[in-house]
Amino acid sequence: MEQQIHTTAILVLEDGTVFHGKAFGMLGTATGEICFNTGMTGYQEVFTDPSYFGQVLIMNAVHVGNYGVFTADVESNSVKVKAVIGKNLDEKFSRFKAEGSLQQYFVEQNIVAIDEIDTRALVAHIRTKGAMNCIISSLETDVEKLKSELKSVPSMNGLELASVVSTVDAYTLGDENSNKRIAVLDFGVKRNILTCLAERGAYLKVFNAKTTFEELEKFNPTGYFISNGPGDPAPMDYAIKTVKQILDSGKPLFGICLGHQLLALANDIPTFKMHHGHRGLNHPVKNVITGKSEITTQNHGFGVDPDAVRNNSNIEITHVNLNDNSIEGIRIKNKKAFSVQYHPEATPGPHDSRYLFDDFLELVGEVG
Repeated sequence: MEQQIHTTAILVLEDGTVFHGKAFGMLGTATGEICFNTGMTGYQEVFTDPSYFGQVLIMNAVHVGNYGVFTADVESNSVKVKAVIGKNLDEKFSRFKAEGSLQQYFVEQNIVAIDEIDTRALVAHIRTKGAMNCIISSLETDVEKLKSELKSVPSMNGLELASVVSTVDAYTLGDENSNKRIAVLDFGVKRNILTCLAERGAYLKVFNAKTTFEELEKFNPTGYFISNGPGDPAPMDYAIKTVKQILDSGKPLFGICLGHQLLALANDIPTFKMHHGHRGLNHPVKNVITGKSEITTQNHGFGVDPDAVRNNSNIEITHVNLNDNSIEGIRIKNKKAFSVQYHPEATPGPHDSRYLFDDFLELVGEVG
């Protein structure tokens, strides 16, 4: 059902806070954990990032949708956010090669959205109060009914979502004659991560999240990539077991975001739910090995326990966040295994960190 002009929409937060705005996208009701992204560009890439599955996203940019949508600007096969909140969600667009408007895109993708919201006030509220569930509706106007429905929405803490967004069937890409054979465990991998590996000469096979180590080994990989993805990593016993087996094999391993958290858990380092997470494309990170800083793209609501990392004699810290000193990168001593919390493929965002793909494939080349 398409938006009706000036249809009212309501946003209700778990703490009882209510915002009134206008409907955008599909008319309907949507629920999920509210979070915010500080990036000013790349909205289509953000909306299709599987790591956002289960979340309602506040866009900080004043105008979103003003350059339309384009097929090439996607990170998966569909919009993965549950709903979108904006100040001005624009139906008109100016990019000559755009294939349609954001309004049309949301309707096609069955995405509920709300605009004319004071997003600065809303982001300040979440930044202070922390992440929480919310509900948006352009059909129901009774706030008490919406609060009642919101009570049934599960907490992100303890929620396993990676297997929901993972590929069902394995698939390959890249140069099949390459000796850099990378087995990718797909927990919600972004397309441009795969592109960054393939364009460096690797041959990739992307596997379902719950594929066993024995099945992965049949591909005869010379390296393993552990992908990003949504939800809480702690309940993912199946993945932690597989990562431990990969480490025992001695083959090179590279993890990004959720993959970073799983590598930590495989080394008995706990993860925790962050107050409001890191999401955007302007987060400063220091490479403590080189002393250089990087501006990074991030999207995560969980982190690895910094004290446990520092007290683990098998772990070397490689990157730290310059805003809050959280752990952004680790390396396993005496193993060819490392990970980062941020997204070096950076789509959208700066490409400061793409050297990490070169570092990984250099390790793989030593084996292959």
